[in-house]
Amino acid sequence: MAHHASRRALILVDTDYEDLELQYPKYRLIEAGMAVTVAGPAAGARYIGKNGYPQTADIELGEADPERHGVLVIPGGWAPDKLRRSETVKALTARMSEAGKVVASICHGPWINISAGVVAGRTYTSSPALIDDLRNAGAQWVDQEVAVDGTHISSRRPDDLPAFCAAVLRVVETL
Repeated sequence: MAHHASRRALILVDTDYEDLELQYPKYRLIEAGMAVTVAGPAAGARYIGKNGYPQTADIELGEADPERHGVLVIPGGWAPDKLRRSETVKALTARMSEAGKVVASICHGPWINISAGVVAGRTYTSSPALIDDLRNAGAQWVDQEVAVDGTHISSRRPDDLPAFCAAVLRVVETL
């Protein structure tokens, strides 16, 4: 089945990702009829979440084409601290943001958005651990289950996932 770019989502993975913050959006977006691709440092590699759930990367990060995807989902956990060091991940995030695609990050996920230089002047929420990082990068931090600023969507923790996914799907309908 062919999917318009807005109906294709890309989810980032690396070791020690927050299990629910990847798996819940992955299956929720599939349920909504979206094509979901998981991108990691190596195609076909198995990445173990913080709570032990394995996720295989469908493609290598360098194969992720921002033109072909309308949504970027950045799960939290410790994975974003590794992924934010990748020039490929930073460029992908920046290109998707600049193109007006959905950039959805949760918990520690916004670390990647900060490193990609896409948070200045935007309203974000995150794990409380990132409050200073986001403010120092020029974002306004709010304590709420989901923050929607244009096509940037952020949430604090796994308990916020229902609001997070509902916001992603709501914004996708406007693309």
